[in-house]
Amino acid sequence: VQLQASGGGLVQAGDSLRLSCAASGLPFSIYAWGWFRQPPGKEREFVGAISLRGASAMYAASVEGRFTNSRDNAKNTVYLQMNSLKPEDTAVYYCAAGRYGSTPSEYEYWGQGTQVTVSS
Repeated sequence: VQLQASGGGLVQAGDSLRLSCAASGLPFSIYAWGWFRQPPGKEREFVGAISLRGASAMYAASVEGRFTNSRDNAKNTVYLQMNSLKPEDTAVYYCAAGRYGSTPSEYEYWGQGTQVTVSS
């Protein structure tokens, strides 16, 4: 199983980024997908999740209205569109496959992480 996260980078406050997570080696469509992040010196935290067919999505309060989950089952890829980025969004972002939920224990497979840095 491989989950390859990409799309991170250094941006300025107010900019946008789209993270991608390409999966292989697992039945992509039967999993819900989550995004988590770990800011410098802090614990990993929930960002958002999308259900099996993309009909439902949930977000942390800190990103609600700015971040959007999506998935393309044909491409085995999930996306996290991040708009109006803030310096406090700076973190390593991880994608994960598992059950639809907001806690790390609900996810079985994890990507390697991609760094997002937002300058003020």
